[in-house]
Amino acid sequence: MSQDTVTVKTDDTGPLDTFRQFFALQRDVLVLSIAMFAFSLGFQMTNRFLPEYMVALGASGFVVGLFGTFGNIISALYPYPGGAVSDRIGSRYALTVFGLISTIGFGVWLVAPTLGAFTVAGVPIEPWIWIFVGLILAQAWKSFGLGATFAVVKQATDPSRLAAGFASTETFRRTAFLIGPVLAAVLIGLHPQFTVSFQLVLAVAVGFGVLGTIVQHLLYDASDDSFGDSFAGVDQIRQDLKEMPEPLRPLLVGDTLVRFANGMVYVFFVLVVTQFFEVGFDMTLALGGFSYEVSLSPAAFFGYLLGVEMLVALLIMAPASKFAERVGLKPVVATGFAVYAVFPVVLIFAPAIAGSVLPLSMVMIAVFAFSGIRFAGLPSHKALIVGPAKRGAGGRVTGTYYLLRNTIVIPSAAIGGYLWDFVSPEVAFSIAAIIGIIGTGYFLVFGKEFEAYA
Repeated sequence: MSQDTVTVKTDDTGPLDTFRQFFALQRDVLVLSIAMFAFSLGFQMTNRFLPEYMVALGASGFVVGLFGTFGNIISALYPYPGGAVSDRIGSRYALTVFGLISTIGFGVWLVAPTLGAFTVAGVPIEPWIWIFVGLILAQAWKSFGLGATFAVVKQATDPSRLAAGFASTETFRRTAFLIGPVLAAVLIGLHPQFTVSFQLVLAVAVGFGVLGTIVQHLLYDASDDSFGDSFAGVDQIRQDLKEMPEPLRPLLVGDTLVRFANGMVYVFFVLVVTQFFEVGFDMTLALGGFSYEVSLSPAAFFGYLLGVEMLVALLIMAPASKFAERVGLKPVVATGFAVYAVFPVVLIFAPAIAGSVLPLSMVMIAVFAFSGIRFAGLPSHKALIVGPAKRGAGGRVTGTYYLLRNTIVIPSAAIGGYLWDFVSPEVAFSIAAIIGIIGTGYFLVFGKEFEAYA
């Protein structure tokens, strides 16, 4: 891959400028971003609603927590071998395979209700078990391909502009995070039975998976891919852990605590809206003598709340990445960590406190808008991870980082699920916030700045 750099003007700070910069990117980063858009659209249309889907198929809150932990296991196991594979065979073929596997996973979720319950050795197996099976496949592009996506951006971007490079690709990808849940909400509103309407969402996700796989395979130019050494098994993992760049260590500790906290409650966000508060959206709009009543079920309203969250994220990521070039990566990353940390208590307590003053739906909109601020630090966070890596090793460094972080985070959702089911949602979300605040504080005290931004 060539050493061409991303073209970014220093005074461009808005999301529209970021889209313009996006279309000026090197071709391989451009194609990667289009594939990111397609797979992110499919995943965001589906993943955030899966806990509600599982409950509709008979799962309990604790099973939903176990599903979150199962996802954490996959997130821990996939990135390192995915990064090693991409460094060895090149990003094009790695991402094509990962994309095809993810598309099949969307399909498994689609047919899960039709497979029904069955018995194995006298033990009844409920339909929600297929959601676990589908996740093994659907997570492939997102987690297996993580190292490849980081490496592609690093190889095409000047070290001092990594945050801007990630902001350009992330803004385009996060647009899918905005469109996906909103499109899902529209589709969910087409049928009163959630299971049926969500299958429409899953069918569309399969289509986007096919599109993303074809685009990245046919258009990605792999002629200049850099290749690392072949994977040497467990010994290679030990060596990579030992050689992890020093600046990543305090970032890893703080990030792991923040992600553990988020992992405890993340899968329950949809249930807070649909079951804990049971809040939908009802309003009558009047225009030109005509009135139109808007009535959204809690599940559909949740999709629009995710849209609000991503709209704020899109508006703030590009200016935050430019701000990082002036003040450094660390303050911007810490801001994102802080919002991650306090959001659980904001979500679980703010509606109860402010609901007596404002309509509950309006409070929820404000809460999810606040959540969007956490994405301000995402491009800087990625730059801080991959920045210190040597050329040709970006995939493995990224994979090593996420292997450690996600392995430790594995039990978080199960713990959160236990507290949700057997103690109370308020306790689960409060403990999560405390852990997140500790992680943010640790990073503020011990975190290192990437020298290219110092």
